[in-house]
Amino acid sequence: MAGIDARIVIIGLPQVIHSIGADAEQGIWISQAYIMGTIGILLLTGRFADLYGRKRVYTSGFLIFTIGSILTSLSMNPIQLIIFRIIQGMGAGIILTSSIAIITDATPPYELGYSLGINNLGFRFGAMAGLTLSGIIISVLGDWRALFYINIPIGIIGTIWAYKTIKETTPRQNHQGKNKFLEIDWAGFTLFTISISTLLLALTFAAYGIGSQTLTALFVVISIVTFASFLFQEHRSQNPLVNFKLLKIREYTGGLVALLINGLAWGAVLVLLSFYFQLVLGLSPLDAGIRIIPFDLAFLIAGPISGKLSDRYGHLPFTTSGIALSSLSLWLFSTVSMTTSYLTVLVYMVLFGVSMGLFSSPNMSAVMTACPADERGVGSAIRSTFLNVGFAVSLNLAILIMSLTIPYTLVTQVAAGYTTTLTTSKELFLQSIRTTYLWLAFANALAIIPSILRNKIKKN
Repeated sequence: MAGIDARIVIIGLPQVIHSIGADAEQGIWISQAYIMGTIGILLLTGRFADLYGRKRVYTSGFLIFTIGSILTSLSMNPIQLIIFRIIQGMGAGIILTSSIAIITDATPPYELGYSLGINNLGFRFGAMAGLTLSGIIISVLGDWRALFYINIPIGIIGTIWAYKTIKETTPRQNHQGKNKFLEIDWAGFTLFTISISTLLLALTFAAYGIGSQTLTALFVVISIVTFASFLFQEHRSQNPLVNFKLLKIREYTGGLVALLINGLAWGAVLVLLSFYFQLVLGLSPLDAGIRIIPFDLAFLIAGPISGKLSDRYGHLPFTTSGIALSSLSLWLFSTVSMTTSYLTVLVYMVLFGVSMGLFSSPNMSAVMTACPADERGVGSAIRSTFLNVGFAVSLNLAILIMSLTIPYTLVTQVAAGYTTTLTTSKELFLQSIRTTYLWLAFANALAIIPSILRNKIKKN
């Protein structure tokens, strides 16, 4: 469900913007609101899961996501749509973070990579379905609200299923009989939320040219100051939101840094592919969505296999080779021209999907195995935060790189879904995409360093 909604707006965003009467700036926030809601709730989710139990938090995530989907489908104006997309994102963040902690608790270490790979199947299948469903709904039904209707029955079934089938973990014992609610570091949560929100606002303002440079600089300052205050608050708090001792575990921290860099590099790739198929080749949203499916299929197949093999041979060969191959794939994307056959692009997408499958499950297994059992909720939340921040920065970075080649206003309008036609040469637009792929390939290759330097986990 979270996978479907993460992708379904990529193809359908222009239709949503025009149907609800949003301007270019509001179109940007319709897209960005989901990721802001997801990132903002992650650390609190981890802390709640450790204190109250994973099942309770996981089930509430389904419920929140379903409510958000209902409200989104009923939105009457762009502001309502943006607010309700934030609620959707919060529900998705709770589901994804809690599910990883639940699987880690329930799985022996020697099978964890395979189990997490299977878990990834659900998200990747949902993401693949989201691209296809978006094109079908827009092309056949023509109603953008139907993009969110499909989440409602799935959410209801998921809530009931989670409540009835998942076994609750033993919540962490509170200290001296205190109210668990009071054990939450609410000051730290507030500071972190302000810091990450203003950071995303600053990046979005810079990438899309919204607001003045003064306002962008102000958000940067607020983000830095509140993050420094967050670190101070966490060190002095008796019940910190984040246990910074986790970051002293090299296996954990190395995996996080590699994940952040990798997310920064590939978060924008599917959007760039969508630009290529729709704006350069002139394909419909449905055709573009279908042509991107081979990437997800390759990811679906490679993930569980690499997870199973990493359980036996260790994570290092798979995470490092996955990063190297994904960097090669990004470079190959930079060679695509208007006359490149789809078969060639398909091979590049399959290679990219396999490489991401090689990296994802073993890296997730290594990170989560390194976490102490009673800190897995927070540990999973930090992992998800690194990944989603990398994704959020990726698209903004891609827009800035593209603007070095083509007019800045054109890039921002295309990325916001406000325009679906090019006012510049298709060849020039494609050149901006190729340049972006080159920069992303270089950035992704840097993830090899933390991946290699971390210690190997001792096998049981």
